[in-house]
Amino acid sequence: MFRIVTDTSSNLPTAYLQAENITVIPFTFHTESGEQSCMDTATFDAKAFYTAMRNGEKVTTSQIPPQRFVDYLHPMLENGEDVLFVSMSSGISGSYASSKIAANQLQEEFPERKILTVDTYSASLAEGLVVMHAVECREKGMSIDETYTLLRALRHRIAQIFTVGDLRYLKRTGRLSNLEAAVGTVLQIKPLLKGDPEGKIVCFAKVRGRQRAIEEMAKRYEALVVEPEAQTVCISHADCEPDAQILANLLRRSTKPPKEILTVDYEPVTGSHVGPGALALFFLSDENVRNI
Repeated sequence: MFRIVTDTSSNLPTAYLQAENITVIPFTFHTESGEQSCMDTATFDAKAFYTAMRNGEKVTTSQIPPQRFVDYLHPMLENGEDVLFVSMSSGISGSYASSKIAANQLQEEFPERKILTVDTYSASLAEGLVVMHAVECREKGMSIDETYTLLRALRHRIAQIFTVGDLRYLKRTGRLSNLEAAVGTVLQIKPLLKGDPEGKIVCFAKVRGRQRAIEEMAKRYEALVVEPEAQTVCISHADCEPDAQILANLLRRSTKPPKEILTVDYEPVTGSHVGPGALALFFLSDENVRNI
């Protein structure tokens, strides 16, 4: 057995994290109320948070520093546990680099323990999907090394497709790698975004209107999903529950309905970058999906 650790960007429901004994290391964000973290998505008031953003409140975020990783992981290693850390994409955050610094430092103190870190090239429930597969591996009795190898292959198969209500949030935080490609020149042009092979956010298409954007997300799912009957498909949204339900219904009525759909509010750190109105879809495809 080994300990599974992730960060708050993985956006998994609190009840699931507690049931599977997953340790979560927090990102922090700053609002007019000061520095905060969201360790319990069940009590996170997403509507109030995103309404405040719509009304002009600025939110800034901080990567996880190496010392925070040390503080969380040290007791586990001291207790004789090996640690598998599943991280937010290095393409949009420096926290994975921080985790490596901490792991190297801790490895010197605990040379007999295994400390393995996985860069998911993902965020939100795309990262959460990797965590859920780690749990499945552990339940099957796989070793930490076997799980690590599987997750490093799996991360290339995670499809991340999303649209946003307003590009200014991604623009302000520099999280969109090809901003010029996403900017619409006609009223109501909506960008379709994805995670690229390096875990960066890129625009791959533009459509007219929000409804069309949602329909195109569902079409892309139908074209790219593999073995939907055996997988949990995930939807994250930033205070646009009706749109999330429309997307979920399209998936259920498709020719490839998923086994299960998990829908959550975007947690505040990742959500502050994509902004109010963001809608995202995550599922397993083949290893070339990030290039399509």
